[in-house]
Amino acid sequence: MAEPGTPLPFEGLDASPPAVRRAEQLSLLGTPQPARVPAELWRSWLNEAAVVERFEAKRYRRAGDACWPWTGAVSSTGHGSFRAASLPGKSRRGTVPAHLFAFQLSHGVIPRLGWTGTDDPILCHRCDSHGCTNPAHLRLGTSAENRAEWAQRHRNPGGPLADLRRAAGRTRAIADAIREGLRRSDSPQQIEQRIQDAERHGLPLTLW
Repeated sequence: MAEPGTPLPFEGLDASPPAVRRAEQLSLLGTPQPARVPAELWRSWLNEAAVVERFEAKRYRRAGDACWPWTGAVSSTGHGSFRAASLPGKSRRGTVPAHLFAFQLSHGVIPRLGWTGTDDPILCHRCDSHGCTNPAHLRLGTSAENRAEWAQRHRNPGGPLADLRRAAGRTRAIADAIREGLRRSDSPQQIEQRIQDAERHGLPLTLW
């Protein structure tokens, strides 16, 4: 993990009004419910061995440049949902997107991440697989860039965005396949085949 203060893409970008200039992030899960997470709280989680161990137990690392599927709870948007901590009050800020945790575990805390404007940095999946937690498949971008990439790729009949189960159904199906393989003590090769079968199952081309 990068040391605190290591420069990241978009660091220093601050086009938001003074009222929202804070060292915190907006974590979105399911129906967008902003939950402010102070940077120091993120650092405490990312540096806590027990928290990281729980996180790693819920993602499956595949060989090569493949996606690393999330096998824990899934939000309605298809992203992994990780409870880093149980915090008092009605806020869900202790539960964060798994891909956001994964990215910061590798690159350090993003100084400011939010949805206060179209130029604010957000975390994008290069692979279009919402349940992926492979940091190599994630990048910082903007909402406008993310929407443009979706418009360009969602009609690809062989891509994840075309899955008829939608993002959440696809993420859960892949997680189910992995958990079943682990339950049966399958080899990595057998689990990989289960994953590939689950990935293909919801694509339009499989109906013909």
